[in-house]
Amino acid sequence: MRVLALLTGFGFAVIGGITFIAYMNLFTVGFSLLKYLAFMVLRPESYLFLAGVALIWSALYYPEKSGDEENKNV
Repeated sequence: MRVLALLTGFGFAVIGGITFIAYMNLFTVGFSLLKYLAFMVLRPESYLFLAGVALIWSALYYPEKSGDEENKNV
């Protein structure tokens, strides 16, 4: 389960990160940093990046129950 969450989170983070980089081309047409950030908040891909980072973090740091702990509760 943790591996699936890690790989899914990595995919989401890659999609969101590439979107951030691709939309940096808006600076060449005169967008300021504040306009760029305001635009990126409205894009759903930005939330994919955040969801991906959260999934990666939870897959790495959230403790997984081992088989011994599950048997103690029964």
